[in-house]
Parts: sequence; C-alpha cells; structure tokens
Amino acid sequence: MKRRDFIMLLGGAAAAWPIAARAQQSSTMRRIGFLGPLSERTQLEWTTAFLKGLRDHGWIEGITISIDYRWAEGRSDRLAELAAELVRREVNIIVTFGTEPIIAVKQATASIPIVFAAAGDPVGTGLVGSLARPGGNVTGLSNQSADVIGKRIDLLREAVPSLRKLAVMANVGSPIGVLEIREVEDAGRTLGLEVVRLEIRGAEDIEPAIETVKGRADALICRDRAARKHEPYAH
Repeated sequence: MKRRDFIMLLGGAAAAWPIAARAQQSSTMRRIGFLGPLSERTQLEWTTAFLKGLRDHGWIEGITISIDYRWAEGRSDRLAELAAELVRREVNIIVTFGTEPIIAVKQATASIPIVFAAAGDPVGTGLVGSLARPGGNVTGLSNQSADVIGKRIDLLREAVPSLRKLAVMANVGSPIGVLEIREVEDAGRTLGLEVVRLEIRGAEDIEPAIETVKGRADALICRDRAARKHEPYAH
C-alpha cells in the first residue's frame, strides 16, 4: 500500500506522509480508530464510503483490520474524552475530520498517525507545518476555505457594485470560524470595506445577529454551519 493510497480513498491528498510502513509491519490485524464528530446515523454515508475505499485497497473489516468507532453526537465537549479513549485502545491509526476533532486527537497523541478527511485550514490553525511537508503525526485533506475569502468578497462586489459595508457571521466556538472572521476583516480592510462581525455560538444567536446587522451592511458572508449549536466542525 503506497503512502497516498490511504489518503486518496478519502477524496484526494492535500499533504502526504508515509503511513503504509506502519500498516504492513506484520500480518496481524491492524486497528483503526474512527472519531466521528456527529452521530453514527448522520455520518453513515461517510463511513460506508470509507469502508468501501478500504476494501478496494484490500483492507477488510474483521479480516485484516478492526475499527473502533467513537461518536461525539455533535458535542464538541466530548471530543477530548473520546480521543483519549482511542489512544488508550492503542489503535494503529486514527481517522477523523473537522478542525476541532483533529485538534482533540492531536492533543491526545503525538505518536499515533492521524489522517483527517477534511479541515478548513490545517496550516492556519496549526495542525500541520505546511501542505507540502505536514510534519509530525498529522496529515489529510484541506478544503482551504479560508484561502478563498478574497474570491468570495470579489464575487459579492460583482453582485453588489455598491458594496461598502460587509457583515461576516461565523461560529466563534470553532477555530476555523475565528480564523475566517479574521480573514474577512483583513481582506475587507485591504479593499476599503467596513466589516461588521457577527459572532455565533449557538442557533439561538442567529436571529439576534441578523436583527443587529439590519441596515448596517450591504451584504453578508455566512460561514457554513456557523450557527449550529455545539458544532464540532465546519466545511
């Protein structure tokens, strides 16, 4: 199994480092830890695709691998506990996705390889040193959502030529949400725009935030899943 095979089955590689050697140390069954930020039912499509990808590469659950699942059920406060459980189980590798779950697993172990299926900006949030050379024990895919903030604002300016005041709404309980707010503020200053910050921590904050911004902004950038309570990850 080549070093990119495992990552490619998750959707394509943004950064890679060799994990195959660990997986092929012996013919004994290898153990995968899977930390799901939501529920088993919610993530069924993800896990089904994950298992198929493993099978396509000759890794069969119950024959060549076993998988220990842990589900946070949308509660970010459980992530550290669940990550620690997987480490205590002495799994050979941990798979997860989303900035907060990845941070929780990284804080739980510096030796077990960690592969993440998606992260908003792994470099900006300190998960990896760089995309080309992630370093440490963490690697995976990045949707680089923070990197396209400038393009989103450009599109808004095309749609609203009179744009002068821009509001940004994001979940400040999420590291990537905080990062994106800063990116919008920096890009807005560069373009001479006034930026209104709307900090969301739960669904109950949405309506008051929108009421607050009425008449104060010409357009709104809303972070995907910004208002979901206890949101453990963001796209």
